[in-house]
Amino acid sequence: MKKYLILLMGMLVNSAAWSQLNYPKTRQVDHADTYHGVNVADPFRWLEDDNSAETKEWVKAQNKVSFGYLETLPMRETFKKRIEQLSDYEKISAPFKRGDWFYFYKNSGLQNQSVLYRQKGLTGTPEEVLDPNKLSTDATTRLTVFSLSKNGRYACIGLSKGGSDWQIFGVRDMETGQDLPDQLNWVKVSGVAWKGDGFYYSRYPAPAEGKELSTKNENHQVWFHQVGTPQSQDRLVYEDKRNPQRFHTMSTSDDETLAYLTISDRGKGLDGNALWFIRTDVVGDVFRPIVREPGAFHYSVVDNEGDRLILETNDGAPNGKLVELSLAKPEKANWKPLVAERAEPLQAVTSAGHRLYLTYLKDVTSRTLIYNYNGVGIGTVKLPGLGNVSGFHGEKEDKYSFFTYSSFNFPPTVYKYEIAQNTSKIFQKPKLAFKPEDFQVIQKFYTSKDGTRVPMFIVSKKGMVLNGKNPTILHGYGGFNISSTPTFTASLMAWLEKGGVYVLANLRGGSEYGEKWHQAGMKLNKQNVFDDFIYAAKYLIKQKYTSASYLAASGRSNGGLLVGAVINQHPELFGVALPGVGVMDMLRFQKFTIGWNWIADYGSSDNAEEFKVLYSYSPLHNIQAKSYPATLITTADHDDRVVPAHSFKYAATLQAKNSSKNPMLIRIDTNSGHGSSNTAKLIELTADMYAFAWANMGK
Repeated sequence: MKKYLILLMGMLVNSAAWSQLNYPKTRQVDHADTYHGVNVADPFRWLEDDNSAETKEWVKAQNKVSFGYLETLPMRETFKKRIEQLSDYEKISAPFKRGDWFYFYKNSGLQNQSVLYRQKGLTGTPEEVLDPNKLSTDATTRLTVFSLSKNGRYACIGLSKGGSDWQIFGVRDMETGQDLPDQLNWVKVSGVAWKGDGFYYSRYPAPAEGKELSTKNENHQVWFHQVGTPQSQDRLVYEDKRNPQRFHTMSTSDDETLAYLTISDRGKGLDGNALWFIRTDVVGDVFRPIVREPGAFHYSVVDNEGDRLILETNDGAPNGKLVELSLAKPEKANWKPLVAERAEPLQAVTSAGHRLYLTYLKDVTSRTLIYNYNGVGIGTVKLPGLGNVSGFHGEKEDKYSFFTYSSFNFPPTVYKYEIAQNTSKIFQKPKLAFKPEDFQVIQKFYTSKDGTRVPMFIVSKKGMVLNGKNPTILHGYGGFNISSTPTFTASLMAWLEKGGVYVLANLRGGSEYGEKWHQAGMKLNKQNVFDDFIYAAKYLIKQKYTSASYLAASGRSNGGLLVGAVINQHPELFGVALPGVGVMDMLRFQKFTIGWNWIADYGSSDNAEEFKVLYSYSPLHNIQAKSYPATLITTADHDDRVVPAHSFKYAATLQAKNSSKNPMLIRIDTNSGHGSSNTAKLIELTADMYAFAWANMGK
């Protein structure tokens, strides 16, 4: 009873707050584009210019309204304080080894950025390597890369400022602890592939001043940097000006005698990659193909033994398989099967102690199988339960490794794994401010519109009553071959403790059931993703977990697109919508930064057939003059992946056309990017979303 009194109070305050809402007037212009004979108006095109004074004033005005509203919500501070309490526990990553040193990340609790440490041996005294919290006054500079040379002498350190995807690479001498003067700029979509005292990396030419966060990124190049020299002396290794929207990334073998070049061309709608190699120990050697051109399939090197390579691929195996080949005859006709495709999709392949660890998904939970380098199965790793696992990295001579296991109510716990014995024990276990056993995780399967069986996870306090009045957040993603697996988030407990329910729907478009599942939710099949989410909502309502007025639709990035599409199609199913950093303009997404990279999953408005589908569901272009659920759009000023113009134009259109009295707000974070740039910002964002949802449910 107390819960519903609090909910009612939130509703009353929210109603009062709405009566005071006065959205900024957004200027409309007479602009239209023609796509394959169809005239499409774009009255808020000017909001794409994030550097204009008018756009900046619009952002300030929108934030004034949004934060003014959020500050009135009685549950805002309650959620924030509880999330801070729940998040205030020590978090330690699995260690990784180089020579005698073990490196690991540690967050004491509420630090904005995790700190990098190292220690000699597993029982040595930790010493600080790098604390990103000291690199900026607001702690929004993140450590994105820490890559050690083979001998451990040098480390490449990558930093990102304010949430941007742009990185700056530097070099540290790990023997002296001194940072060298090396500074590499305009790095994006890059690995660090060491060769001796230098490394390969990928970068773009410098963008025009003032357009760093919005201009289209083209001509991805591979360079070689020698430690101790300026970037101007770096050697250009590879570029392809004829195909400016290709990605080019490098990696090297453990013995550094081979370098592998991976080439993708997603801007042309190709979901796979090419793979080339070069012998780094042969002066003047040139790149030679293993797979000459990008296509529909992916290929990645797992390991090598001299000229023998082990590859992971989905070529002829939608769920993934391993093959072996000789670099003397690398053509596909000479490949030999090593580990056959299974009924479950292969999610990850790692190696340690001269063994291969293949992690599969079975109904969206991890199973890890062990193989030798001849492809013979030699066991299964016993995991703590049905959850998500990662790890099993190491050198061929290692006797043990580490893995991390987690689930919705099981925080990331590090296990030390003895390779020869195939046994493990807890190495690092966090101490929490709640009891995981008070919560339950249920997996259910429901039927989508076309009869497809789709899984979902339902997380709640134990003893949940199916009365149709449980405040529920339905979250989804459904794209880019990414699985939505059981993942622990401390802040979620603040929602669950109040009687809230969290549901994760495993929509098509992801990799939960392999490449067929992915393809069933991409390009011309994208409507399947929305149908899966819509039918998840219908299932929850029918089974009385919740009802429409108590149900929030939630998603970020591709999931933000999902939320925008489903509330256009079925606004009556939801009381609240929480689209975050969403791709909302499906006709122009390829015009900004690396948006062209998504053509492989979405298709492009440049293609007549694909345009029809994109236009049919594009969140921006399908907003109608009708009643929409209470909506809180979230984005950030430094998001140079899904540029905030998507959310700006979407919010302006929704505010202009919504006929209900529900709030249509946009919350624009500052000095943050596609994800929150520090812990404090993430806590504030989460609290605002929970408080907004809570206040607008039950109407």
